[in-house]
Amino acid sequence: MTRELRMGLLKTLPGLLISAFFLWWTFRGVKLAVLESIRLVAPLWIVGLLAGTCASYWLRSYRWWRMMRSVGSKLSTCFRVLITSLAANNILPLRIGDVMRVFTYAPDLNASPSVILSTVILEKLLDIFTLVLLLVVTVHTGKGLPPKTRVLVKILLVLSGGGLIAMVAGARTLVRPIKAVFAKLPAKLARLGKIEHWLLLALDAIRQIGMVGMVWLFCLSLVIWLSEGLLYLSAMRMIGVTTALGAQLDWGAPLQTVSLANFAFLVPSAPGGIGPFEWACQNALKIHYVAGPAAALFGLLIHLWLLVTITGVGGAMFFMHRLHQARRKPLLEEIETLPAELP
Repeated sequence: MTRELRMGLLKTLPGLLISAFFLWWTFRGVKLAVLESIRLVAPLWIVGLLAGTCASYWLRSYRWWRMMRSVGSKLSTCFRVLITSLAANNILPLRIGDVMRVFTYAPDLNASPSVILSTVILEKLLDIFTLVLLLVVTVHTGKGLPPKTRVLVKILLVLSGGGLIAMVAGARTLVRPIKAVFAKLPAKLARLGKIEHWLLLALDAIRQIGMVGMVWLFCLSLVIWLSEGLLYLSAMRMIGVTTALGAQLDWGAPLQTVSLANFAFLVPSAPGGIGPFEWACQNALKIHYVAGPAAALFGLLIHLWLLVTITGVGGAMFFMHRLHQARRKPLLEEIETLPAELP
């Protein structure tokens, strides 16, 4: 094991501690009886759970292929690489899955790492905008988000939406102004060059996709996260998650939980977002009058479902591909040659 890899693993220790704290904070006071009370109340909703999961991740792959098809990437390859990278993110530190998607699988995708990185950045921008939009649409459901949070959400929507519109409309003309702005920054802020690099890559990706293509990608992003909402709704109905008074949850509960749970991945933590994810689910459901212990347990169960299915499918696809690529060097050697983070 190289010194760089050992240092990288050491950097994960704070993340593990953060995950441990969030798990303790979320499940403090939750008694074993709550876990034992879990029942399969409506088995028919298993269909919705499976449909939402399959639709969400297949559409993510299709959306990425729409970005990558100009370089000759195949849909089947995009699906394999995306699911494999998500599985790697669930079990390996430092979001190695994203780094592998950009560097390790570039030959499989018939693309350069810079092209792949530009699509990954655009993918994140679309997801952030769509998730913020879901929060805005559901802001008044349940108890409603706290006033300060509502203001923050609206600011994020304006910033993310305005940023996307500006980048789509000015993909060709913004390059020179951005370079000029970063060129005027003091030398001590040279590290911001990475942000300049990311912006230029995203602009290049948008320029190649075009206005119509971007509208189509946004529509796909909306359907992706609505499919994830179906996944959460089905899980809630399947195990009978209700308000503290036993009433059915309102329509905003699954969408708001999807949004807040995925924003929790921005918190540095252990691989897979363990801890912050459960905490976010709990707080989202408490807004909709679900008791704290039941909300925490739902977060744990839905996270286990996502971790097991994505890691299982992605791991199986990874090993099947490796069997057909017997001459490739061992996985640990490949990881050691990867950058510690995205450029």
